[in-house]
Amino acid sequence: MKILTVQPNLVEQVHEAILQEISTGKLTPGTRIIQEQIATELGVSRQPVQQALLLLRNQGLLRDAPGRGLIVAPLDPDHIKQMYDVRAVIEGLAFRQAALGNSVLAKQKGPALIEKGRQAVKSGAVRDLIAADMAFHHFVYYLSENLLVAPSMDAHWTYTQRVMGEVFMQDEKSRDIWDQHEALLQLIMSGDGEAAEAQAKEHILAAADFIISRVKTV
Repeated sequence: MKILTVQPNLVEQVHEAILQEISTGKLTPGTRIIQEQIATELGVSRQPVQQALLLLRNQGLLRDAPGRGLIVAPLDPDHIKQMYDVRAVIEGLAFRQAALGNSVLAKQKGPALIEKGRQAVKSGAVRDLIAADMAFHHFVYYLSENLLVAPSMDAHWTYTQRVMGEVFMQDEKSRDIWDQHEALLQLIMSGDGEAAEAQAKEHILAAADFIISRVKTV
């Protein structure tokens, strides 16, 4: 085996920094990505930037530019639909198992996440809105005690952040989803696994329809 020269956590930090720029609209669809400029702005070498850009390309956020290089990819409604179909199944399972096995912990820690989400809505910061939504869903993954849920969903959350950022910037009304999240939490706290699963699937698929309708108007 050869010596590893790039620290994984540095690549992850660069990846997250670029993702934030895309999700918050600072890098818009069609923007050409200049590797040297990013490296200079982040104060890192080109190697972790190159690795992070490759990851983002594989995750669908970047695409090959005409000639050479990369550009920010436009949102793809078909990809969004397929991704949310998968999310509905996996997260439906997570909500069911969370309700059946961890209603007490949900009561103890869940309300604080709902409150944090409402505070994010008040702040209006897209980055905070996305972070609060992710925290709620990852809390449910934790409650499910299914160790495969979070890794399975990790593959989708990068693109999901991009999608959410686009919609949050377009439509302020879309930012307040916390009544729905609170209703889902109530089902988990009540221990009703069947209802929690059904409501979670409905919530995710309705979100997909709403997002796609907004993306198609851009």
